[in-house]
Amino acid sequence: MADDPKQFSFGGAAVGSDASRRHYTPGFSLATSPYFRWPPDLRGILKWAVSGWFPLSERLIILILSVVSWAFFHPALQRCHEFAPGWIGEIFVRNLALIFVVAGSLHVYFYVWKAQGNERRYDSRPLVKSGRKFTFGSQVRDNMFWSCASGVTVWTAYEALMMWALANGYAPMLIVPSSLPWLILLILLLPAWETFHFFMIHRLIHWPPLYKRIHALHHRNTNIGPWSGLSMHPIEHLIYLGTVLIHWVVPSARLLIIFHLQYFTLSAATTHTGYQGVMAGNRLVLPLGTFHHQMHHRYFECNYGGLEIPMDQWTGSFHDGTAQSH
Repeated sequence: MADDPKQFSFGGAAVGSDASRRHYTPGFSLATSPYFRWPPDLRGILKWAVSGWFPLSERLIILILSVVSWAFFHPALQRCHEFAPGWIGEIFVRNLALIFVVAGSLHVYFYVWKAQGNERRYDSRPLVKSGRKFTFGSQVRDNMFWSCASGVTVWTAYEALMMWALANGYAPMLIVPSSLPWLILLILLLPAWETFHFFMIHRLIHWPPLYKRIHALHHRNTNIGPWSGLSMHPIEHLIYLGTVLIHWVVPSARLLIIFHLQYFTLSAATTHTGYQGVMAGNRLVLPLGTFHHQMHHRYFECNYGGLEIPMDQWTGSFHDGTAQSH
């Protein structure tokens, strides 16, 4: 455990001299999706499904970015029959720009402008500006380096591979508009797949030999910021973004591949903001950093997955944020 359990907090206030100064926690216990409850709660299922996207969410914003990328900043499929530096380079530049737009803007808003101060911030300690465990001695420079040099490179490589596979008929492709309902369904199901895939690979890389050599790089960040999300060892990037290889079996389209990869990469930045979200006055208008995953960075041995599928509950590693659960 990273912190003394006596200093665990709940309801917005912490117990313990150090924790009371730095730990914010929401005043409610976390709940997983109602999809697997019995008897079925149809109203709860509908509310959960809609609230995950509307009226404003990170999922919806990333989907809009994916549509814009597909429509204006993506090579035509005909160009992808053969690997070539031109079209692959275009994807790399676009992806690099996207991670700077998302992670960079969130970092500036929360940590440079300090637009919200410490309001709804889970851990008010400053990000590390000088520390030997970080590449270049700085947490932000370390996170930016691994996110861009490794993360964007692996992201682009997988996207190029899948476009090449679609262009040559090696991967099954949805024909739009005739397959539009299937495309929409797969987009809506992606968060559930993300929870399953992330839990499985996350438990794997917490196996001590892999943790020490691979995942420890990401867990340098006990106090996280937007650039921390995609800051991983190159092998972890290969495992994490290997999620998209499911489309060698599950039919896809260019837009779905783009959204799949952008959802895994850009949401890594949004869920690691270190804040509950963007405030307007006293109202939370855009939920971002998930307290569920924040506790994983704080305590290491809980909440390996997400909330769409209760895999942590099924395996005994779920922490709902309450003192009783702790």
